Amino acid sequence: MCADVIVAEDDEKQAELVRRYLEREGHAVRIVGDGLAALDAVRHKEPDLLVLDVMMPRADGLDVVRVLRAEARELPVLMLTARTTEDDLLLGLDLGADDYMTKPYSPRELMARVRTLLRRTRRPAGVAQDHVLRVGGLVVDPERHEVTVDGEPVECTRGEFRILASLAAGPDRVFSRQRLLEELHGFDRYISDRTVDVHVMNLRKKIEPAPRRPVRLLTVFGVGYKLTDPAKAARRG
Repeated sequence: MCADVIVAEDDEKQAELVRRYLEREGHAVRIVGDGLAALDAVRHKEPDLLVLDVMMPRADGLDVVRVLRAEARELPVLMLTARTTEDDLLLGLDLGADDYMTKPYSPRELMARVRTLLRRTRRPAGVAQDHVLRVGGLVVDPERHEVTVDGEPVECTRGEFRILASLAAGPDRVFSRQRLLEELHGFDRYISDRTVDVHVMNLRKKIEPAPRRPVRLLTVFGVGYKLTDPAKAARRG
């Protein structure tokens, strides 16, 4: 699966290392050295993937993601950072990054993450469109990346959308935190189950009439989460 990849990294040696590994797998690579250059490169020709360092001159990686998502650009973003605190990682994910790796990292692991992101975000020719998912008044459209609740549009980050789409594909089925974490980013030893909890908390603010008393996105204590139709639940109850 050959792709057009932008690598935004101000460390020239690190950028060249990433370039060599990506080109070895057949990808076309563009290197930029700061955040504003990354934005210009994406706007000039949107890539299939952006590999983005957090700590860069002129505009850091978090600002770059914030601007790209504000412009409604859906390209996948893999962030690289020397920051190791969970709050820093969660901030990047909440802004709309698709995956996160902390430095130092294995180039082989980076390539595995790249392959996973490209498989997940690129649709081969001839594959059928995703169908719309409905759970009561909640509608999730994977193809258009749209969510509505009782006909009202709801804005979701990419991470929130993936969790919601996974839950909506199996209404009333309980998903463990680890399963939802895998749906988000694959196996990642740097991010805890709290990543999922933060996304769920934010989703409840958007889809629940009373977020502190959820009726759609429910906690199954000791197990995980499930999405249910409150009207059906009321009839059963």
